[in-house]
Amino acid sequence: MAAVYTAPVQALIDELGRLPGIGLKSAQRIAFHLLKLPAADVHRLSAAINDAKARVRFCQRCFNVADGEWCPICLDERRDTRVLCVVEESRDIVALERTGEFRGRYHVLLGAMSPLEGIGPEDLKMKELFARLEPEGVTEVILCTNPNTEGEVTALYIARMLRPFGIRVTRIASGLPVGGDLEYADELTLGRALEGRREFATDPAAP
Repeated sequence: MAAVYTAPVQALIDELGRLPGIGLKSAQRIAFHLLKLPAADVHRLSAAINDAKARVRFCQRCFNVADGEWCPICLDERRDTRVLCVVEESRDIVALERTGEFRGRYHVLLGAMSPLEGIGPEDLKMKELFARLEPEGVTEVILCTNPNTEGEVTALYIARMLRPFGIRVTRIASGLPVGGDLEYADELTLGRALEGRREFATDPAAP
């Protein structure tokens, strides 16, 4: 069967198709859009990607994206250090910050537990979370993992591990669609879920 596209175009489509959420048709559409752009626009996009890859790192305290040792939120002395909001990814912080309801600090796990995919607590920033509690005087941990199976498993694990610390553990309230992601929730729904957070109960008989 003859090739539909020339090798450079097919290579571009293939690479775009590797991105999360980009299917074949979307990859083709983006590829041809890029080919129509002036060379200066393509070079600017390429430069932005290269610059972000070279400069952006993870905050040494919370693992949010940063361009220095600490992220802007950890550097903000006005934040309440006693309240820690645990999220899966940095993009979840953006969604929560849009609500204007939270003034504490964050901890990014860089994923969620998924037994089917072989992702356990040792693959996430769990021990770094527990190491922050005493030095920062944390009195409440808000579990803002996504309302899906992986997020619930992760939240339950953290809640059980926090039991010996005597720290208040809460979970964002219902109102978010089950199986959804925080980044897609509107500000009003997410704000109410955060404001109406509830105590996270674990099975007393669980280890």
